[in-house]
Amino acid sequence: MPAISSNKPYRVGRSRTGLGLFATKPIKNGAKIVRYFGPLLDSRKKKDDAIENKYLFELNGRWTIDGSVRQNIARYINHACKPNAESDVKPRKRRVVIRAIKNIEPGEEINYDYGTDYFKAYLKPIGCKCDACEKKRKKKRAEARAERLRLKAKAEKKALRKAEKQAKAKEKLERKQKQAAKQKRNGAKLNGKLLNGHRGKDVASKMTAAKSGISVKPKDQPALEVSASA
Repeated sequence: MPAISSNKPYRVGRSRTGLGLFATKPIKNGAKIVRYFGPLLDSRKKKDDAIENKYLFELNGRWTIDGSVRQNIARYINHACKPNAESDVKPRKRRVVIRAIKNIEPGEEINYDYGTDYFKAYLKPIGCKCDACEKKRKKKRAEARAERLRLKAKAEKKALRKAEKQAKAKEKLERKQKQAAKQKRNGAKLNGKLLNGHRGKDVASKMTAAKSGISVKPKDQPALEVSASA
């Protein structure tokens, strides 16, 4: 890490994305924090135009600052979608200064918005890790977790209703089966009583007469007179 004077209001330290720049003293809104500097690249020169790295700061269509040099402390400032600082670009002077856009307390990480082009090229493919985006992801994870729990509870409730419905249907079927068995037993008893009573005797005598070929005359019917033939 580069040496930083103790009278500077910042230090380089560990951040969520690697190294970052942190305030060591209160920094007021609008105050200059640090200059973003490095060799100037001329896009009209093939050698300069061929240079590629993550620390190129474009001033205009021609001039770009190559901020990859270690002396450029501002290179340690990370991107944030909701930053506490901004880049104050002065193309004519070919200078870039990082200024606070809100009061920054000691211990807070200093950050600014890198811009749409940088975001699409470097941050979007891997996912932005700034606090604002982390909070969004955390919120989405919490919402997804809550939705999964809701669906699980709904499925369990549905399964419980189905089980209760099946249990009631089974209980109803068992009742019907018991009633049918009871009716069958009562019918068998009733048939046994008929055969063992008076009607049972009449039926039995008829069955015996039918087997022997003798006609049985009912008691209530009068006897027929038979005329003797001469």
